[in-house]
Amino acid sequence: MKTQAEALADDAVQYAAHYRVLGDEALRRLQGQQASAPATDAIAQEFASRLAGISIQHSPDYRIVVLLTGDEPVSDRVADGVPIVFTTGAKATRQQAIMALRKHLIDLRSELPGARGAGYDQRTGEIVLLVTSADAQKFGLDSIRARAEQLGGVPVRVQVNELIEQNMSVDGGGRVEGLNAETGRRNVCTDAFVVTDGVRTGIATAAHCPDELTYVDPEGTNLPLPFVEQDGVGYRDVQINLSDQATEPLFHSDRGADSLRRVTTWRNRDSTRAGDFVCHFGESSGYSCAEVELTDYAPPGALCGGPCSPTWITVRGPNCIPGDSGGPVFIGSVALGIAKGVNRAPTGQCNFYYYMSTDYLPLPWRLMVAAPIKRR
Repeated sequence: MKTQAEALADDAVQYAAHYRVLGDEALRRLQGQQASAPATDAIAQEFASRLAGISIQHSPDYRIVVLLTGDEPVSDRVADGVPIVFTTGAKATRQQAIMALRKHLIDLRSELPGARGAGYDQRTGEIVLLVTSADAQKFGLDSIRARAEQLGGVPVRVQVNELIEQNMSVDGGGRVEGLNAETGRRNVCTDAFVVTDGVRTGIATAAHCPDELTYVDPEGTNLPLPFVEQDGVGYRDVQINLSDQATEPLFHSDRGADSLRRVTTWRNRDSTRAGDFVCHFGESSGYSCAEVELTDYAPPGALCGGPCSPTWITVRGPNCIPGDSGGPVFIGSVALGIAKGVNRAPTGQCNFYYYMSTDYLPLPWRLMVAAPIKRR
């Protein structure tokens, strides 16, 4: 069983390789990322009327950047050793941009190209529209941007993306298995975290996994996981299956018994910042870490049982492949979310994956977390 310090140290190895910094510096930065979350939550409340975004900058220097509307300057700060820099001049607040996404830019097919994804970039204060190359050639990127800005009244950046987007496949080699009622095939998913309703315990995974599941432990023992409920519409992709043996808040961060971590807390979606370094485990792709990119993403089409809400969080590739549905997203011992879908290039390379925040577990279910250590 990994301690909190050991779990974060594992993730720091990934960080050091990703950003080419020494291990001690990588660990210091991840500790600062964890410790600074309450400070940025407080900043978000303090500047609610002006807040366009909060992001983490990894190079050339590690710091937090707060983007505000207006031109009134704010003095820089430090939180837990991490510099916090304020910049001004954003054209709209994050709240205004998300309202525009919901009202005008997600599914307005008569006014904009029909195939697109949309999200919000807290680094720049822009709505990001992802459109296919065919629509870019047909309508023109400048024309799409101008029409989107006219409709939404907020800054827009248009990017070409072929939108080869799907729920993460449930066909990998795996952890929880079940019979797909539609195809008749036996499918495999990854389970995420242990949950409880105060009386019963179970595991959370993706709603598009089979209903009745069997947990396969590393020794090959099969444990039935009866179906309780699922929700795969709009802002959720989550399923709960019961297990009276899920009695501790443990999850695997990698393959092997020595990868077990204990959930000590969670982070809300609104506390997640662009640039946060987060990790993911899936039975197909294994263990990998990368940066949060868009904190308010609406996948294209009807991947959410209809139009998707701008509540999904994207994490940059290239280390993600189909086959990891329902897997945990985390940093150290902090639970962040449940993996849903992947966006790929025509070559098959992963552009990004996206996950549902643990905020959206269906009530009365909640994460099981370790009891705080009592200090003497």
